[in-house]
Amino acid sequence: MESNNPRIQGAFDTAKNSIKVYGALSAIALLAVIVVSSSGHMVNTFMWVRAALLPAVAVLIYRMTVSASRGSRRAFERVNALTVIMPIAITGVDLIPGICPLWYAVMQVVCMLPVIRVAFITRGSALRAAFPKMR
Repeated sequence: MESNNPRIQGAFDTAKNSIKVYGALSAIALLAVIVVSSSGHMVNTFMWVRAALLPAVAVLIYRMTVSASRGSRRAFERVNALTVIMPIAITGVDLIPGICPLWYAVMQVVCMLPVIRVAFITRGSALRAAFPKMR
């Protein structure tokens, strides 16, 4: 990978910033669960677990994105896969009736928007050229 190519580094910078936004939104979602719970409203175990895990996942994906920006094909492939799988899995589970309230499902979809952006960035021409398919 050409680590000094401005187009490639620009794509990675945008991806890293998007993951930071995802992390911030996930932290806000966790705070929302805490506030709702402390105000006496029902918050189920599923909501607590997901709200606690997703900010931690943001840190891991950010670190993988940094590694990918430094040339790690393995990290790039993981980011590439996770940014497609996560929005589908999270949204899909939230659509199961009774699993979580609508406000929480909407919040999770909003959290996934920056992740979806990274999915498009990792499939863009700059990063596809930086990490061509292995045969």
